[in-house]
Amino acid sequence: MVVLAKEELEQISLPVIQKPLPSSLIPVIDLSNPNSASLIVAAAQELGFFKVINHGISMEIMSALESEAMKFFDLPQFEKEIRGLSPLGYGSKKIGSNGDFGWVEYLLLEIASKPKSQSSQFCSTLNEYIKAVRKLSVEILEMMAQGLHIKEKEIFSKLVMDDESDSVLRFNHYPPCPHLLGLSNRSLTGFGEHTDPQLISILRSNNTSGLEISLKDGSWVSVPSDPTSFFVNVGDSLQVLTNGRFRSVKHRVMVNGTRSRLSMIYFGGPPPGQKLGPSPLVMEEREQSLYREFTWKEYKSCAFRTRLADNRLVQFER
Repeated sequence: MVVLAKEELEQISLPVIQKPLPSSLIPVIDLSNPNSASLIVAAAQELGFFKVINHGISMEIMSALESEAMKFFDLPQFEKEIRGLSPLGYGSKKIGSNGDFGWVEYLLLEIASKPKSQSSQFCSTLNEYIKAVRKLSVEILEMMAQGLHIKEKEIFSKLVMDDESDSVLRFNHYPPCPHLLGLSNRSLTGFGEHTDPQLISILRSNNTSGLEISLKDGSWVSVPSDPTSFFVNVGDSLQVLTNGRFRSVKHRVMVNGTRSRLSMIYFGGPPPGQKLGPSPLVMEEREQSLYREFTWKEYKSCAFRTRLADNRLVQFER
């Protein structure tokens, strides 16, 4: 359970509750559809966000990992905090080191090229899920290349399949917030507005909504939850590689007053030394690069030095 002191609670915003986004406005990509590549590209360009169905990952795997994650979050606080002694591990309330707070507790796990030792049911389930979701990320990234008419279909996917790929799996747990029960039409920020710095994020949550995305006009809309599907975010790195064709979506999570939310997010990142810049295979002849070249390590370091809501890419624009 996340418990915030009054002074910490005052640092978290209480925005007006957003109306749910009409389901017809959320791009739903059926991966069994022969035209899914072009539909994915259209969604990545317009919103930088879409839902995928017929993704090939069984509900059994998803539910099993959710169950194992909740067992961890149900542990006594001191047991969870023992595992939070490094940048990767358990944390609560404080998001990063630059003053961002949220009604959230989380577990952050590095994804190694080799599976973790299956010494527990959690590790066994985790390995199975990671294998499945990484395969899904590769499939989606290769469809993106196909939809952009790039001959080298592995242009994006090879970055997350590299042995040095800097990918992570994050569990975010948002407990019910009793402070909301007396507030009319207000919600509490669980995770503040931000874009994801990696290439791609693949999110699966339980049946509690809370995710909101920002549209091009700056308005916020609530995304109905669907525990049988995955939601895909375009990240900053992919926006750079496509020279702005794809949009890195700004998003946030709002807390429910009576129900907890658990989300599991795979962040597919490139190797630390990977150079990022607009790809010549994507750009047209005489097209100007919007971004200068930089490494993933350089950009990740920049992300750690900034607040969640900061526009990090502006520092790398030409």
